[in-house]
Amino acid sequence: MLKFTSCLMLVAALSTTSAYARTKVIYGADNRVDVADSVNFQFQDYAQSTAAMIEKSKLVKKEDRLTLSTGTLQEEFNVCTTERFYDQPAAAYCSGFLVAPDLLVTAGHCVIPAAMGGDQCERFSWVFDYRSDVLDLENMDDSKIYNCAEVLHHELDSEKRSDFALIRLDRPVSDRPFLNFRKEGKVETGSELVVIGHPSGLPTKISDGATVQDNSSEQFFTSDLDTYGGNSGSAVINVSTGEVEGILVRGATDYVRTQEGCIVSNRCSSISPFGCGGEGVSRITLVDILSHLQTNPEK
Repeated sequence: MLKFTSCLMLVAALSTTSAYARTKVIYGADNRVDVADSVNFQFQDYAQSTAAMIEKSKLVKKEDRLTLSTGTLQEEFNVCTTERFYDQPAAAYCSGFLVAPDLLVTAGHCVIPAAMGGDQCERFSWVFDYRSDVLDLENMDDSKIYNCAEVLHHELDSEKRSDFALIRLDRPVSDRPFLNFRKEGKVETGSELVVIGHPSGLPTKISDGATVQDNSSEQFFTSDLDTYGGNSGSAVINVSTGEVEGILVRGATDYVRTQEGCIVSNRCSSISPFGCGGEGVSRITLVDILSHLQTNPEK
């Protein structure tokens, strides 16, 4: 927890420039579920607003079909076959979520502006409904694939520990809702949270059963959310209010190696300063969303 590292293997495999993308971990029971398996219909609705950040080179045209070229979690990460979701595809680099028809929020280390040397806005697409119950790798629906048109607001500061980005998509998204978000104030310590995104690049996962822990920083709060690399940029939602409280950006180590040579999820019984220090969540109130909404009154 004392230094920033790349999202384990996912970042290395995709050759990103981020030094701020800290990996994540499982706290207690693994609360991740596929969207279709969630018993909370409200969470399923939130998942509609979630997008996977996928490298354009993985989206391959074959005759009259658009395919997604990717390996499974086991193939991409060398996870053991005892790992949950080991046989699911692992294509997503980061996660993001809609806050207006053409405005999407993600982590700052996921989309670094060209002026700062990044190329993620140009190199990656944003794919909605990248979820196990509807995903067809051999016939992707290009109407659900969007591109980054511009980065509107970006912060990535290791001293302040700020990490977020607001991007404009190449066209409005008209077939799904966008998420409500906190506009002022601070979430209460102990509030119940749910996170929705793409752990280790997997199809959309919903993970609840977590709460706000350390709430002292003005830039971020920590929680015991079950998240991994690939969850960076995920919406962290207050279960009681339905509002986004923040953006998942960092955490403890994802995986540990076994004697067999494959890797398994790192597990912590709780948050502690000498072990797993919690998952970092940038506060949504710091993202300049409202001024960009005001320049587009129809939103």
